[in-house]
Formats: sequence, C-alpha cells, structure tokens
Amino acid sequence: MEIIKSFINVFLHLDKYLSQIIQNFGLWTYLILFLIIFCETGLVILPFLPGDSLLFAAGAFAATGAFNPWILFGLLSVAAIAGDTVNYWIGNYLGPKVFHYENNKFFKKEHLERTHKFYEKYGGKTIIIARFIPIIRTFAPFVAGIGAMTYFRFLVYNIVGGISWIAIFLFGGYYFGNIPVVKRNFTLVILAIIILSVIPGVIEYLRHRNSEKKGKTI
Repeated sequence: MEIIKSFINVFLHLDKYLSQIIQNFGLWTYLILFLIIFCETGLVILPFLPGDSLLFAAGAFAATGAFNPWILFGLLSVAAIAGDTVNYWIGNYLGPKVFHYENNKFFKKEHLERTHKFYEKYGGKTIIIARFIPIIRTFAPFVAGIGAMTYFRFLVYNIVGGISWIAIFLFGGYYFGNIPVVKRNFTLVILAIIILSVIPGVIEYLRHRNSEKKGKTI
C-alpha cells in the first residue's frame, strides 16, 4: 500500500520530483526521461509509468530553460518510436501463445484482450489512437507484433503516432505549463491530464461490456 501511495504522490507532484531530478542529475535528466518514455512504450510489463503527464511537466521545465525543447522533442520522439518498435518485435517473437498466459502482478491478460478489441474496431489507426490512452498505449504495438499488422505498415503509424504524442504534450507543457494559474494548480492540471487520458479507454470498455450484455440477452 505504501508503494502505491508513493507512486500516486510522484504522479501528482511530477513538477516537484522532476525539479529534484534536474538539480541532482543535470544533463543526465535527458537520458532519464528518454528511458522512462522508452520503457513505458517498449516494455509490456510497465504500462503504469507516467507518459502524458511527464511530457507536459518536461515541456513546462523546458520553457524555463531547464531543457532545450528541440533536443528534448527529438530524443523523446526517438524513445517513443524505438519503444514501440521493441514492443512490436517482442509480440512478434512471443506470438499468439501469449493470450494463454495467466494474470500476475506484471501481466494482465484483460489489458491484452482489450487492446485486441481496439484493433478489431480501429485497425491500423489503433497505433496512433493508442498513443493517447494509457495502458492500451503499451499493449498496442505488442498486439500488432503478434500478427495484427506487417512491420512496414506498423512503422508508418508508429512514427506518426509517436511524433504527434510527444509534440502535443511536450509543447502543450512548454506553452501552457508556466501560465500563472496553471503553475499554481499544477497538481490539478496533471490530474486532469490523467483523467482525460483514461476516459477514452473507459468509454470503450463500457461499450464493450454493454455489447456483451446485449449479446447474451438475445
């Protein structure tokens, strides 16, 4: 429980923790951010790492001069694209047998199945749409690698989605993160970003549950 509380605290006070990281690690912070974005998108067992909110916070610090925004944009775009690429090939290696894995503390089968439903509805655009939905963002390239998409087609969507995701949240933080009202209520802004990111996935889940119920009653 303490670990969960600590994790939530980091999520909601990213500005404070990111400031401490910048002070302690200086230029190495670029690498730290690169690794976080890479791991969130590249490792299917780490869908809980901060993505949207971290990008927004990093953009806000870039506006203060803590980062070069264009270097940060380039590095994190590479991290996002490379992460999805690694995730794709992990899915490609493991294959369909992964659907038979049991739930454990690192792997939730329902996340995989929910992402598979996304593919059935949105096709290749799932790679782009999923960039803006936590958890599904991590599982989408994995499912694509299992057999939902050829690598060349996946790569096109991966590049478009990765660059768009980084640009929207990073430069959103850059241009709006230091507005006085946003800066004073940064925790609320981060919470709002998290909620808005989760809403599409929740709506899709509820639609799926509703359609299943209707199918059982027919």
